[in-house]
Amino acid sequence: MKNKGLLYGIIAYILWGFFPIYWRLLQEVPAIELLGHRIAWSFLLLAVVILFMRQWSGFRSALNARTFRVYFIAAILIGVNWLTYVWAVNAGFIIETSLGYFSNPLLSVLMGLFFLRERLRSAQWIPIALAAIGVAYLTFAYGRLPWIALLLAFSFGFYGLAKKLAPLGSVFGLTLETGILFLPAVAYLGWAEASGSASFLHTDAASNLLMVGAGVVTTIPLLLFASAAKQIPLSMIGILQYLAPTIQFLIGILVYKEPFDQSRLIGFGIVWLALIVFWVENYLANRAPVEPIPELGEG
Repeated sequence: MKNKGLLYGIIAYILWGFFPIYWRLLQEVPAIELLGHRIAWSFLLLAVVILFMRQWSGFRSALNARTFRVYFIAAILIGVNWLTYVWAVNAGFIIETSLGYFSNPLLSVLMGLFFLRERLRSAQWIPIALAAIGVAYLTFAYGRLPWIALLLAFSFGFYGLAKKLAPLGSVFGLTLETGILFLPAVAYLGWAEASGSASFLHTDAASNLLMVGAGVVTTIPLLLFASAAKQIPLSMIGILQYLAPTIQFLIGILVYKEPFDQSRLIGFGIVWLALIVFWVENYLANRAPVEPIPELGEG
């Protein structure tokens, strides 16, 4: 059972890692339209999954005002994250997006400190300081603040914080989040069609299928992750979560030949060093890694 869960987890994070290639196939479609399709088709597919599993009544009975408020905030945050990610990938910033997700574990520690009043051990400030130095160095290397990485990290970090307060499981949670965004997404897609700016059904068949498939590529890794999380230790998930940004990083360099000079290598190296120190310190202190940020729907 554990081996099966590990396999599901590896597949989920590998699929998330290859997201840039999928979105680049739709590079000519505006990011906001891709977001609309991702939300709409994801919700419809998740609703079908819940109906097929005969859990719709359980899903509806779990809804209340407090749950809706938490997931409304989560929906806005994941919408911002998805839009930023798709735009950045298609604008040629895949490497910078990977930096955002590499930074998430450290950011979650800070959020625990400020919002959940969790106490940090003295040694935990070392990787946080290193990460700050890395971001400062990359700001110098890029000649600008790496705002894409920071926006992805903070939107996903606050999304993770909201999910900590959320009562639903992964599948129910994403169904409610995409359900909250469904009507605005369909309204935008309808407006785009009426105004003549829509790409859907006005481009080649492959692109049309890929836009519909946005719901599939969002949902399948989530279902695999949800199954894996039940079968393997949290520490293993904590390790697996680095597969996705690592694959994205390599895709940016090797497939799309994004610039990555020595100065950027130094900046990323400082961030990677911070992550190594973070995990070693946490292992020595607790013998178990901290809980990872929720699934990368990300991206």
